[in-house]
Amino acid sequence: MNDNGNSPASMAATLRLIPGGVWALGFVSLFMDTSSELIHSLLPVFLVSVLGASTLTIGLIEGTAEAIALITKVFSGVISDAFGRRKPLILLGYGLAAFTKPLFPLATSVAAVMTARFTDRIGKGIRGAPRDALVGDITPSHLSGASFGLRQALDTIGAIAGPLLAMLCMLLFADDLRRVFWVGVLPAFIAVALLAFGVKEPGTGHEAQRLRTPIRRDLLRELGSSYWWIVIVGGVFTLARFSEAFLVLRAQSVGVPPAQIPLIMVVMSSVYALVSYPAGYLGDSLDRRVLLALGLVFLVVADVLLAHAVHPAMAYVGAGLWGTHMGLTQGLFSAMVSDAAPGRLRGTAFGVFNLVSGGALLVASVLAGGLWQAFGPGATFYTGAGLSVMTLIGLVALKTERGKN
Repeated sequence: MNDNGNSPASMAATLRLIPGGVWALGFVSLFMDTSSELIHSLLPVFLVSVLGASTLTIGLIEGTAEAIALITKVFSGVISDAFGRRKPLILLGYGLAAFTKPLFPLATSVAAVMTARFTDRIGKGIRGAPRDALVGDITPSHLSGASFGLRQALDTIGAIAGPLLAMLCMLLFADDLRRVFWVGVLPAFIAVALLAFGVKEPGTGHEAQRLRTPIRRDLLRELGSSYWWIVIVGGVFTLARFSEAFLVLRAQSVGVPPAQIPLIMVVMSSVYALVSYPAGYLGDSLDRRVLLALGLVFLVVADVLLAHAVHPAMAYVGAGLWGTHMGLTQGLFSAMVSDAAPGRLRGTAFGVFNLVSGGALLVASVLAGGLWQAFGPGATFYTGAGLSVMTLIGLVALKTERGKN
């Protein structure tokens, strides 16, 4: 049988062509996500059962935290373009996140958790756009989908390892959440060390074009209509989903035991990791809008199933479908932004994209928490499904219209 270019053998061969720097950044993400997801897979339960927080409060915390991360990427992306350097900001972001990890087991109030969560997300925001821009800087354009898909897959493997480690520690420490949180500190500092000594930053290739005034109208116009279309679509996609914290709460509501609750994130992240690289690879040769539309279909099915869930198995299947949606869409959006932006504005492009997505995620998560508190989990997930269907209709209509032009 001949290799048609999209076979598993071809995908495996492409892995060998991906630059070493992308692999290194992927493993940095893996270790940091192991730390973060160990804590975050249990944080909603900690807030509700230990600190007495409401679901609306969790929605506010999660939405605001993720919005802070995404909005901060604007400034870090612009700064990395202005100075022509990515690694110092990436190191600052990962370092800040690592040093906030001990704050979670020490927290004795909702306010303390909010402080830790927000500071941790500021670190994520500082590193996010420069890291993605660096991946774009060192990756040939014909490998952009595969490279971003690989980095996302390695990141998501960490999101699998974290909850698995959390489950093990819950058993070892008899459901002592604070002791489990302490275990999450070590992988964060491993990530920082690997970044400091294992990632080398090449020249950006546009040192002479450093920007004295990074945010200007003419520069934003220079990003082009294709880029702004991606920003709008990405924001609407983010509005159609909300924080994964509500997957954890849904698992708890259908009777998943506390020690097994992190498994919901393991299922979601495992599928996410498995889908990310193939989706990115296919996105280098297929119409990416088709893959994005397919991702929305999976999100609709996940929302409807989670709205009806009455048994733990339904929560696990819903989480797997949610992970399929994430794998089909998140790496592709990064590749699309990277390809659409000029190299000297790549950091700014990622920052602005994430500013819009951050605002959408804040709205989505607050809405989800308010609906849950007022009407129950079914209302939250049905609303997500409705927004996803509207987004899908818009994407299909836009695809058809663009195809006529």
